[in-house]
Amino acid sequence: MVKIEGSLDELRALLGRAERSVAVASETVKEVKAVTKKTKRKLSEWQRYVRNKSNHIKFKRGPKKGRLDLASMSKAFKRRSKK
Repeated sequence: MVKIEGSLDELRALLGRAERSVAVASETVKEVKAVTKKTKRKLSEWQRYVRNKSNHIKFKRGPKKGRLDLASMSKAFKRRSKK
């Protein structure tokens, strides 16, 4: 922690400048983020398989009930007929 002493006008002058500079810096970061975007790549077959809700296999009982059973999904993915 830094202790700041001074009159109210002096404090406003100091902190007001800091707030403005932070706001300007955050605005420039947002602008740069908007300009730089990741290039899209094609999803792998597995990623497309998992994304499809009809392929979801879930645990039916136990502590993992309701979660995706990725092991059985993997087996089904490997056994399915490839296009």
